[in-house]
Amino acid sequence: MKGRTHLIGLLVLGTSVAVPGWAGEYVLLDNGFRLHAERHEVSGPVIRIYDGGGITDIPAARVRAYEPEETIAAPSGTSSPQDPQAETLRRPETPAELAHDAAEKLAMPASFESLVRSVMKAESAFNPAAVSPKGAIGLMQLMPGTARELNVNPRAPRENAEGGARYLRDLLAKYEGKPDQVLLALAAYNAGPEAVARYHGVPPFRETHDYILRVLGGWNPGAQKPGNP
Repeated sequence: MKGRTHLIGLLVLGTSVAVPGWAGEYVLLDNGFRLHAERHEVSGPVIRIYDGGGITDIPAARVRAYEPEETIAAPSGTSSPQDPQAETLRRPETPAELAHDAAEKLAMPASFESLVRSVMKAESAFNPAAVSPKGAIGLMQLMPGTARELNVNPRAPRENAEGGARYLRDLLAKYEGKPDQVLLALAAYNAGPEAVARYHGVPPFRETHDYILRVLGGWNPGAQKPGNP
């Protein structure tokens, strides 16, 4: 980011400034998504978020506000407490919730929900603001062209999750009936369906093989919806 950025009454210049935080807080992004943080620091045009031993850098221009963890309130000018959407605005949408809602919207089973969550972790480490060197965006790392085809905004976490889940479902359907259906779908999600077709199976790419192993390691194919035997 070029130039100067105003954040919550603080004029941030080119130096690194540590900003006192609460014991726990939420960082409210311009798309309405909240990220939990133990604390944050301002470093020029970047906000550095510390949480659970991890560090996430986010452009300062994307941050709208900081909220104490104990008192999460809807941003001024948004829904009133009587508004049915107010509860959604007051609390963050976790990756687990986004995966659950995406699977439910697609009428897919709990095992698919678990797969979506594992893909989120492998793709973006659950970071809705993640952007890869190749330009893939958000939780499930949608390329801009793929997002356009899916008719979703990749920078909106809920749309990103739903679009990524729909794309993953379509890939599973593409390889339905094949004994290595899941492997082929994950390979296509990572390297593209064209690469899978060119090599008549999982491409011999180290990155793709490692990616598949990471996703499978976090997937619970036997997951059941609550209340199911």
